[in-house]
Amino acid sequence: MRPLSEQTILVTGATDGLGRALVGELASRGARVLAHGRDPAKLRALRDETGVEVVRADLAELRQVDRLAEELLQRGERLDVLVNNAGVGTGRDPSRREESHDGYELRFAVNYLAAYHLTRRLLPLLRAPARIVNIASAGQQEFSFTDPQLRRHYSGAAAYMRSKLALVMFTLDLAGQLDGSGITVNALHPATFMDTTMVRESGRIPVTAVADGVAATLRLVAGQDVEGETGRFFDGDHEAPPHPQARSPKARERLRRLSDELVTDALA
Repeated sequence: MRPLSEQTILVTGATDGLGRALVGELASRGARVLAHGRDPAKLRALRDETGVEVVRADLAELRQVDRLAEELLQRGERLDVLVNNAGVGTGRDPSRREESHDGYELRFAVNYLAAYHLTRRLLPLLRAPARIVNIASAGQQEFSFTDPQLRRHYSGAAAYMRSKLALVMFTLDLAGQLDGSGITVNALHPATFMDTTMVRESGRIPVTAVADGVAATLRLVAGQDVEGETGRFFDGDHEAPPHPQARSPKARERLRRLSDELVTDALA
């Protein structure tokens, strides 16, 4: 990889928590950062504080995801790293099921499907050597193809863990498709219950600092020791086994087909 000072890095979900701290660290190291968010006021504050470029889209609407991708593609600029960090936690009321603009279960839509579509659309800008880093979770629950929108027996925790497993499945699937291209794809559990708004809103007590998550993420973004590593799941700074479903090529293919259908339906 080129030095950080020569790289352009897109970080989604950059106005709070891990994303904001990561953007600040990357900018301080001289990287050109494109910081994504959905709140104009928060994006302005981030731009004024760090000097980074900002891009706006609500990832709960796939048309906005598509518009963001098209905006970046029209620029035609190289991307060295894509960090899919944006996410929705279990929520203040984990018993209340929410839907995206497109009528999909909200956590599945934002934590997984938006990243799936954005990444695929931006592949032409990721020129080797390049890296894709998907911020997942050690909390993973088997994805149900009979109830992908979790309409039965809903809980915020189950929705969150299934969405994060879907992201890990996508990571392994895409890594196989890009094998030999010079573009690596890895997933990461940055740290457990970091001191973020998402964790506090869930009612949990933070147990790790955001800085811990930033350090683990920076390693996958720019670390020399992971050069060429792809299709892996990391828990902090060490590789860890993902949920067994992520290892199933048939399950990953089935998820890919479902994802393509849902994206097509939303954009029709």
